[in-house]
Amino acid sequence: MRDDRFERKAGAFFAAQLRRHRNGERAAVQALVLGWAGLICHPLFFILFGWVVPQAYQSPGLRALGIAIGAAGIVAERMGPRYCELYVPVAVTFLLPFFGTYMFLMNDAAGAWSQWLIVAIVALFHLPTPLALRCYVTGTVLAMAGALLQGRGEVILSASFLQQLPVHAFVIGLLCVARLGRSALEQEKLAGMGEGLGAVAHEMRTPLASMDANVRGLTRMLQGEASTGAGTSVATEEVRQAMTRIQYEVRHMNHLIDLFLLSANAVRRRLDPYESVSMADAVQSVLRRYPFASPAQRSAVAVDVRGNFNFSGQYELTVVILLNLLRNALKAIHRAGKGRVRIVVDGQRKPPRLLFIDTACGIAARHQRFIFQRFYAYPAYNGTGVGLALCRQIMHAWNARIRCVSRESAYAIFVLEFPIQRAKVPSGES
Repeated sequence: MRDDRFERKAGAFFAAQLRRHRNGERAAVQALVLGWAGLICHPLFFILFGWVVPQAYQSPGLRALGIAIGAAGIVAERMGPRYCELYVPVAVTFLLPFFGTYMFLMNDAAGAWSQWLIVAIVALFHLPTPLALRCYVTGTVLAMAGALLQGRGEVILSASFLQQLPVHAFVIGLLCVARLGRSALEQEKLAGMGEGLGAVAHEMRTPLASMDANVRGLTRMLQGEASTGAGTSVATEEVRQAMTRIQYEVRHMNHLIDLFLLSANAVRRRLDPYESVSMADAVQSVLRRYPFASPAQRSAVAVDVRGNFNFSGQYELTVVILLNLLRNALKAIHRAGKGRVRIVVDGQRKPPRLLFIDTACGIAARHQRFIFQRFYAYPAYNGTGVGLALCRQIMHAWNARIRCVSRESAYAIFVLEFPIQRAKVPSGES
């Protein structure tokens, strides 16, 4: 029972930490985990390798430095994401590859430290691969330099050390393949989401079509009664207005279904540019197709064409990007209860660009770097987190860029920059 209570308390603690950072502050979570790992593991392993399984070489100074780095991680987590982002690479380099490799070399390539080093590499490559590779190389080189300064250069050239290198390479390759496998599963998840959206959209068509047909029939009956002089009561007029509202809602839902199908198809289709797209035409098409909730919502969107431009892309995918940005901007205005949307087509600049500006609630600085990550939603309850990630994926496929400049509670500007079109791209897939 005591073990169960401990597990429940430990699980509740880590769950609370994850809930605190559920909006994507990954560096803060990493700093917290590294901090506690340094505080707990260094004293524990000093006792283990000092008295339980004695090793030839111990370094109380490095252990104390590891404890200090662990404490710094907990402090950095409380100070904010910017400090965590600076802390994580330093802490990872010291706590995992540097310390393990240095102690391995100073203990004459002892078996216990070789196994500890494998565990450290496995933990290291659970971090993003570029960061893990940089930390692994930096930590290993610094550890070898430290061993050379301590007069242990012969260990670096020994068979015991050199035999570890292909093992490390195999473990790193295996972990990278596993990460690629997770990426493949993510793509499968996206494809499944697209198929699910398509299936739901098609199923919604049937009741909407039936509702629309019945409303049209009732409207004709009311018009027939009005033409014969019967049914001119206030109740009849209220029914007619209700029928008009229902027809509007049906049209609105059909437009939303079109958007669902468009997004579902975009997830699964090729992204390569094969046609020349006019940005001004695409913007006007989006404004015609978007299911605005009211005339007031439509009037909140303004277009400023400073100079039209063509770019190499796909027309339908351009519509997907613009629809996502417009929908997000209007949602932000709804949440803030204020603001307008301004779309600027600026073909006079080099490179040509599109600005998507809303003056609603903006995006907090600590969230801006995450909004283009797949399955990250801001706010957390707002959508699936696929839209902006898909926009960036499409833009990268066209050698274009999308970025966000924002100030919380003031504005958000999405800047879409396109390469200059050197030659005319045929309007049609080759």
